[in-house]
Amino acid sequence: MINTLVSVLEYPAVRRFLLFLFFLSALLFFDLSFQIAVGIAIGLTLNVVLVALLPFRTQVLIFFSELLCLFLAFFYSFDLSFSFIIERLPLLILTGLGYTLLITSVSIICASILAMLGALARLSKNGPAYSLSTFYVSFFRGTPLLLQVYLIYLGLPQMGITLDAIPSGIIALSLCYGAYMTEIFRSGIQSVGEGQAEAATALGLKKWQVMYKVILPQAIRIIVPPTGNNFISMLKDSSLVSAMGVMELMYLARTLGRSEFKHFEMLITAALIYWFVSFLFELLQARIEKYYGRYSKT
Repeated sequence: MINTLVSVLEYPAVRRFLLFLFFLSALLFFDLSFQIAVGIAIGLTLNVVLVALLPFRTQVLIFFSELLCLFLAFFYSFDLSFSFIIERLPLLILTGLGYTLLITSVSIICASILAMLGALARLSKNGPAYSLSTFYVSFFRGTPLLLQVYLIYLGLPQMGITLDAIPSGIIALSLCYGAYMTEIFRSGIQSVGEGQAEAATALGLKKWQVMYKVILPQAIRIIVPPTGNNFISMLKDSSLVSAMGVMELMYLARTLGRSEFKHFEMLITAALIYWFVSFLFELLQARIEKYYGRYSKT
């Protein structure tokens, strides 16, 4: 281990980084006292050096745990009312998070259907279908999501079409993310060589069979990563439907925090819930990518 440490410190870039870390740590904690600041700086620097000698997975686990503890300690220093948070946590999770997941799940399904139809239209030689899909993608990618929410929820009633808040939010999210995902699906389909479709057609498969059995199974490994990222983004953007009074996570956090002027408690709690749920979906996305990625290995 000593030999490994010596070999690592031979690199000038490593030495410069450790020196920078030492002075940065000393500067951040200088208001405590000179001795304490230097002690903390030495401790943080040694922590980085020693942990770097461990296997990669162990390094990631330790550093991630340390950063999480520092993050929680930072917010703990604000003297938050934890009793207030605990009393309202079930409502935030059961009602707020429940509505958030409902809106996001339905929206991602609808957006995926729109994206597939839009991608096929963009790849077709049919003039009206190509023009319609291109106009759809251009408009919904070129305007803010909040504006689209208001157009559907507040604008459609002037035309005699009145929708409740939740359907309006789902439609807005579906149309917006469907436009972005159209390009994802199109690029995924185009990533499959034309020879694949020609060979399948030569074997007697119909066009829909070629798409379903040959092209999509190969395109899915290209489509999954950005689609997973869009789902996580949609999970957070669903907070925009709170502007219509839907009792999702962000709306409840604002309302409950306003009731007793404890905004920070509720907003931090909502942030941690969003973060935790997003982290779970990131793990799920990684497993799905690994599952479909195995087919690309030679």
